[in-house]
Amino acid sequence: MSLRNERVRKELMRDISEILHREVRGLEGVVSIVDVEVSHDNSFAKVIYSVLGSPEQVEKDKEIIEKNTGRVRYEVGKRIRLRVTPEIKFVYSDGLE
Repeated sequence: MSLRNERVRKELMRDISEILHREVRGLEGVVSIVDVEVSHDNSFAKVIYSVLGSPEQVEKDKEIIEKNTGRVRYEVGKRIRLRVTPEIKFVYSDGLE
């Protein structure tokens, strides 16, 4: 991974985490961004996240995050300076449980 991709990855982790905590309403559990995998041309980002809470909270938060993927991408596009805002795919991981 190039140095530029690593910087973009770290910035995406920080920004997406902040957007989820401040902009997305209705999240009940504790949402943590575990990792972000960025394609070589920065056009695609796979965001691996985890939710701590009851099973009902986890399912509800997964639905809310999936519904707000477009909004998160829009907010990332306003914050990050890239030619193309990466397409974002959220992938749930239960690794922290």
